[in-house]
Amino acid sequence: MKKIVEQPLYYWEEKSYMLFIPKNENCDFFTKAIERIKEIPEVKVIEQHVDAIKQIIYITLEYKEEEYEVGLYSGGVNVPEYYLDKSFLFKEDEKKEILSAKYALTIFMKFGENAKESFQLQLKLGFAIVSDVIGILDESAERVFPVKWAYMVANSKVLPSSNSLFTVQAVMGDKNNVWLHTHGLCRCGLPELEILESNVSSYQNHYNLISTYAMYLLDRNEKEDPNKSSAYIGCLINGYPVVVTCKPWTEGLFEYKKLKLGGLKDRENGHNSKTSIVFLYQCEEDEKNDVLSKVSIYDNLWGENPLFFFSDAETARMKELAMERFHYVKEQFQNKENTILIKIGLPLKEKGKFEHIWFELIEMKDDKFKAKLTQEPYDVPNIHEGDEAWFTVDDVTSWTIYTKNIAIDPNLVYLLEE
Repeated sequence: MKKIVEQPLYYWEEKSYMLFIPKNENCDFFTKAIERIKEIPEVKVIEQHVDAIKQIIYITLEYKEEEYEVGLYSGGVNVPEYYLDKSFLFKEDEKKEILSAKYALTIFMKFGENAKESFQLQLKLGFAIVSDVIGILDESAERVFPVKWAYMVANSKVLPSSNSLFTVQAVMGDKNNVWLHTHGLCRCGLPELEILESNVSSYQNHYNLISTYAMYLLDRNEKEDPNKSSAYIGCLINGYPVVVTCKPWTEGLFEYKKLKLGGLKDRENGHNSKTSIVFLYQCEEDEKNDVLSKVSIYDNLWGENPLFFFSDAETARMKELAMERFHYVKEQFQNKENTILIKIGLPLKEKGKFEHIWFELIEMKDDKFKAKLTQEPYDVPNIHEGDEAWFTVDDVTSWTIYTKNIAIDPNLVYLLEE
């Protein structure tokens, strides 16, 4: 194999680029852009100047005690259809309008110490400047956000989930080969992640693994280099721990002798800067000696529903969001055709520990609600499947509203907004 050299970051990796697509292509964004930005709570404009040649407005601002350099310019846009992420739902007329758009306001900025806070700020800036947004292209993550979803994120007291900051794409090759890789992590100060030699039958489990690992890296407080550390992120069907690590692609490729997809030829125009290949440690001795195993080595041990862990930070965030948006549960409970499940954290013997388990909502009264346990707890002896109990919103950790057509969780409540 010839000498491998890591390339510099591309512009969309070095900074975060978002394009806000307006309904009216003749909008004048710039006349009142600074005034509107100054109206955003907790935002203080420190400095501004215009590059007349490039027609870019540069702004230095302070937000939550951190300083950001932001750039604004308007220009053309061409949204690829596959950017319309399947994790979000778009109506057909929304898709058509977005895909036919030719003009957008681009906002670019370098993320600060808190990537989720930076992401939320970028959305706030876009909505402050563009009043009639029909779609938001996150160029750095190669995805499109529904306007209602993004507006709710921008105005929430709860930071977005770390999985909103990146995407995982699957490239299909010959003979069922699949190459998984992320987009959006570089702007957060992390390497992009990838899994090589995946396949059609196992790539969904590999997708969950790479997504969980990316969320873990974004949620952790440590600044340790992920290429020199490991993470325990899940369990196999036999209870065996899933311990992951990663290596820069310039090193990791040497672990693959007959690579057919994701090799040097496939990296001539991308995936050749700050990106790392995911590997596994099978035991403590392997971790101690940095003996790497390919992710595919566990393909017969994932089972139908492998267990991947949420970080404590994500669990707390999900609870905050479920509580903040609990009024949707109250509203939708009025429709008797809906079934609503609420996840409750039942306290365990060990102080501060909970078993999170699903109940079906059966009655609401003021700030309290009655719910019926839908499954047998693992480690809570005094309550059983079918038992009913009263709770408050403070006990809620998540919920799902099953309407006639769709299941809606706190992240998807934008679908209830007409």
